[in-house]
Amino acid sequence: MPSLVIKHLPPEIHKRLKEEARKNHRSMTKQAITELETALLHIRPIRDFKPYRIDFKIDDGFLNAAKRWGRK
Repeated sequence: MPSLVIKHLPPEIHKRLKEEARKNHRSMTKQAITELETALLHIRPIRDFKPYRIDFKIDDGFLNAAKRWGRK
């Protein structure tokens, strides 16, 4: 199984990981794996988003007006 070494872990991250591991009765390694799995494997795919339909044409005039409005 592949392994990972994390160097220069910020103290606050280390502290929170240690606290979460203790609360969940896990080793810090198991807690780190759980946190990574949660962060990386539970991402909602883009294909779940529905396109937004508009009732007007986006032309140069609209884009220029939007730019001017955004610069205010």
